[in-house]
Amino acid sequence: MRIVLLGPPGSGKGTQAKNLVERYGIPQISTGDLLRAAVKEGTELGLQAKKAMDAGELVTDEIVLGLLNERLAQPDTEKGYILDGFPRNLSQCDTLTAMLEEAGQAVTHAIKLTVDEDEVVRRILERAKIEGRADDNEETVRNRMKVYADQTAPVAGYYEGKGLLTEVYGMGTLDEVFERLTNVLG
Repeated sequence: MRIVLLGPPGSGKGTQAKNLVERYGIPQISTGDLLRAAVKEGTELGLQAKKAMDAGELVTDEIVLGLLNERLAQPDTEKGYILDGFPRNLSQCDTLTAMLEEAGQAVTHAIKLTVDEDEVVRRILERAKIEGRADDNEETVRNRMKVYADQTAPVAGYYEGKGLLTEVYGMGTLDEVFERLTNVLG
């Protein structure tokens, strides 16, 4: 089971991915976590990422995909994995598909959590209060939603074209959303 979990910031991807990890015994893989770990460990790719971040630049797809390729080669991914919020653009979709084909694998499920925009804003602002994140204000959150719509939302269309996309309604209790997800995954 190789899952791409999609949805805007605040849609519950990370929370539901943790529940899926417990249910199915497969790892959650977040490229943000991979980047932070590589920088902390001082790996070759981590040093390249740190150089870009220190210069205020975006980390290149080449570095991100290199980290992802290394992670997917680890033994705990043999039964599958959950890609949390990756790929983020159509170029990454193509590269991921090619990378998986080379390894004799393919994405088996692409799941898009759909949540009302006002609810996303409410969730992120609530999380910002709890975590003390001053950068998460309503204007910033709505801008992130626009960036998501422009750049990342087309990823769903990519997987829909491959017959892999299922939209799951992300509103309701955590348990209700999780039940919807497990109904899709079987």
